[in-house]
Amino acid sequence: MQFSLSWLAEYLEGAESVFSLKREDDGLLAGFDGRDLDRIEAKLTAIGFAVEGRDIVWSGPEKLQQEPTFDVDVTSNRPDAMCHLGLARELAVALGVPLRRPDIPSYERLSTDGAGGKVVLEDSEGCPRYVARVIRGVEVGPSPDWLVRRLAAIGQRSINNVVDATNYVLWEMGQPLHAFDLATIPGGEIRVRRARAGERLTTLDGKERALDAEILVIADRSRAVALAGVMGGLATEVTATTTDVLLESAHFDRRRIRIGAKRLALHTDASHRFERGADFDVCDEASRRCAALIVEIAGGRVETPAIDAVGRRPAAVEWTLDGAALERFAGLEIADDESERILDGLGFAPERDAGARRWRGIVPGWRAVDCEPRRAGTDAGRAYPQDLFEEVLRHVGYARIPATLPAIGGVDAGASAEHARAARVRDLLAGAGYAETIHFAFQDRRRDELYPGVVRIGEPLALANPLSELYAVLRRSLVPNLEAAAGFNARRGAAGVRLFEVGHLFPGGQESEVEAVAWVAGGADGSPWDQRGEVDLLSVKGVGEAVLELLGAVDLAVEPAEFAGVVAGTGAIWRLPEGAAAGWFGRLGAAETPFHLYGGELILDRLPVTSPKRAVVPPPRMPGIAADLTLTHALELSWSELAGALAALARPPLVGFRLKERYRGAGVPAGAVATTMTLDYHGGERTLTQDEVNAQQAELAAELARRFAVATPEER
Repeated sequence: MQFSLSWLAEYLEGAESVFSLKREDDGLLAGFDGRDLDRIEAKLTAIGFAVEGRDIVWSGPEKLQQEPTFDVDVTSNRPDAMCHLGLARELAVALGVPLRRPDIPSYERLSTDGAGGKVVLEDSEGCPRYVARVIRGVEVGPSPDWLVRRLAAIGQRSINNVVDATNYVLWEMGQPLHAFDLATIPGGEIRVRRARAGERLTTLDGKERALDAEILVIADRSRAVALAGVMGGLATEVTATTTDVLLESAHFDRRRIRIGAKRLALHTDASHRFERGADFDVCDEASRRCAALIVEIAGGRVETPAIDAVGRRPAAVEWTLDGAALERFAGLEIADDESERILDGLGFAPERDAGARRWRGIVPGWRAVDCEPRRAGTDAGRAYPQDLFEEVLRHVGYARIPATLPAIGGVDAGASAEHARAARVRDLLAGAGYAETIHFAFQDRRRDELYPGVVRIGEPLALANPLSELYAVLRRSLVPNLEAAAGFNARRGAAGVRLFEVGHLFPGGQESEVEAVAWVAGGADGSPWDQRGEVDLLSVKGVGEAVLELLGAVDLAVEPAEFAGVVAGTGAIWRLPEGAAAGWFGRLGAAETPFHLYGGELILDRLPVTSPKRAVVPPPRMPGIAADLTLTHALELSWSELAGALAALARPPLVGFRLKERYRGAGVPAGAVATTMTLDYHGGERTLTQDEVNAQQAELAAELARRFAVATPEER
């Protein structure tokens, strides 16, 4: 966006001394110092308006004149700076000089019905405000030399004195205006409405355009005469025969103008600003400025009162700034006087709380786009304090902010107990040969129901705008994505997979997210030299038991269970002593792999956060004795019950036991099972005799037989 140096300097008090400028009698630039251009470029870039280039242009119809211009990148959130007065406001604060506003006359008060006609806002949402002012007795002709040169410097073509005046005010104050030939509008009546079906309009570029109901138009009593906020109509343009002008200065809805401009493939200086958000409050001020300029260069008189039709006025946005909070945010000291000077110069009109480093005020209308109010919470309707921090820091200078890392509180201040727990679980599974995966936190609805989840509540939480149907809901189990990853690897030739993931689940309803770990395994990994066997259900169950042991949760019961998606007879739940489910495991029936795939999942948030301390015990010097004990018992008697009884009966020299085999078949009665367990004996610093071991073996067998009505094969 092009800006003229002489035009910017016009709004800076004492600009001649600040920039060493020399002016002609008509106020245009006669000389300048090239070093000033470097200074301006550096200042604008430092406060967020990057100067992408500069040029010395030649302007003027009769005498050539050098005019320095700057190509400034004004971001879309700063429409207030898309004009010379707005950019000069920023430059004045950066240079520490007062802003000099243009002289704007005060006419009689505005009225809902003016002397020149009538305005009806049929679509007050699309057009919240419309100011119409009539200038009678104008003489349309060429613009004066100073105006032609000033517009030419920024690449604008002179049309006639009336139209040039509207363009001048657009580039001066940022408010688009439009001039109608009043004689072409019956009764001077303006109606702002949506276009009607089949309505057509020939615009100023000579093209006839088909309109529809999504396009906002300016109309007279019977027809559309202009595209609101985009371009005027050919039938009502100001020509050499025009004597009376109706001057429009309106505020249009951003979205509505964007729709119209896109549908008609039109982009104009007016639409560019309205699409980004113009100032509601500047409509009358810009209208008065333009009317006075028209009278100055085209003659005539301004008819009063003007019409000011207001459909809805935007609510004022309050702001507050705490000096201490600003310094904490920036990490450097900022003088209160400096903060106040910056905010005052930018138009925020700060009022300081008595005895405090705190200011408050109302966001000026021209900054309503960039400083939008909060939409929720106790501070709804108020500006975000960070927006005010940015205003001060831009002009204090980002280069002054020290290159230090800010102190961060809360969880991110360091590793929490939950983070440490997850890290220990990751280390354990990685050491067991499992590869960690990281998936999206969402999945499709079908996969959400594919496997069991112990934290499901009602329907899953759906995404309002998912990337695709594959990511429609937040996950309630980690297993579905792991199973898909296992299938992906198997289809590419993997003979076996071992995968795990630690992540968060989203139960649904009003429940908050929980942390979990899941793992899947199947097939055989490694080279033929490894001689690794196929993964089975017990090995996957063992992974879960290792995690539980790591976290000190060894008192969980295992209960058989039937799940959707899990092969019947292979599913089970880990249950806490108080009855809540802590996890599950089983063979995944829906897995698309050439080998059986098994999986398990534990809810970490239902397990201890800290792991028990492990005592380091040196191995004994003397050897121990391992002896097997086989018991035949009813099939309903589970190993966990036997193990509980053995644990209660254990006394030295018995130091441990483990399940070796459960057998059903020849030699075992129907409805029974033979369980073989290995019992480990050790005498500490001495060697046990076989008689000592045999005696305790017999004692244990007798007690188990008495307690569970079991019998050894010998007794049968």
